[in-house]
Amino acid sequence: MVLPVIGAPMFIVSTPAMVIAQCKAGVIGSFPSLNARPAQELENWLQRIHDELATYDASLPKVDPPDNRARSAPFAVNLIVHKSNDRLAHDLDLCVRYRVPMVITSLGAREDVNQAVHAYGGIVLHDVINDMFAHKAVDKGADGLIAVAAGAGGHAGTFSPFALVEEIREWFSGPLVLSGAIATGRGVAAARALGADLAYIGSAFIATREANAPEAYKQMIVDFNAAEIVYSSYFTGVHGNYLKPSIRNVGLDPENLPQADPTKMDFAKADGKVKAWRDVWSAGQGIGAVKAVVSVAELVSRLKAEYEVALEKLTSSQAKVAARNLV
Repeated sequence: MVLPVIGAPMFIVSTPAMVIAQCKAGVIGSFPSLNARPAQELENWLQRIHDELATYDASLPKVDPPDNRARSAPFAVNLIVHKSNDRLAHDLDLCVRYRVPMVITSLGAREDVNQAVHAYGGIVLHDVINDMFAHKAVDKGADGLIAVAAGAGGHAGTFSPFALVEEIREWFSGPLVLSGAIATGRGVAAARALGADLAYIGSAFIATREANAPEAYKQMIVDFNAAEIVYSSYFTGVHGNYLKPSIRNVGLDPENLPQADPTKMDFAKADGKVKAWRDVWSAGQGIGAVKAVVSVAELVSRLKAEYEVALEKLTSSQAKVAARNLV
């Protein structure tokens, strides 16, 4: 890996093309298993990712000692662990068969899922929006946590990253990933400074050429900022962040959306009435930092450069403070 970043799994948007590009660029790529439709397509996706990354790694110049940073980063599959997902058993079986390096679980924590992944040596990260859910996930065997703070795209939480990371780090020393409006290398450095091991970046990857998103969606990410994000439960039953212009485009008022019944969640279907991600587009509050549609490789290169500058400034500032204290 060249950067401590996971490309967040995004409904519809994340496909093998983007995951492969992310891994080749040196960050962990991921996708929701439900993006592969019909269910039988998931095996084709896993085989393609495995084969293309293996071919890429085999093509790299041989150096002694080996430079692991040049190799492709691992990939992850996101499983929705919710009773509405009738594909869970099928998708988990394929993850086990293909020995997916990392599994991200969301909307529920299940010991049997964790045990299945651990049996072949895989790692489980679980999405949480508060400290209570974090405890439950670790108690049920998750290896690491993804702290989804306020401002994240998709199903975001409401707590400041400062509060959420601090509460989790009081008792948990394992792998911790931070999500929430991170779209620059400076944000990645800030996540590390807070105590996270990696940053979770989603919205910035929507505005890439490899993303499976309409061009209008990508341009909306570029054109708007945090003021055009609304937090609502209307579309899935779980609160999430969405682009106001896309809500207006389907004839709804983003300022007057009713509350939804959380018992009506259904992540297995993508037809019927207006749907999140398909008709109404999700994004996090960090989109103001996205200025153009670029390739995944270009985005990762920018993030890496910004990250290195941020670390250098922090080191320089620490040196200056130390020097002043000596005077």
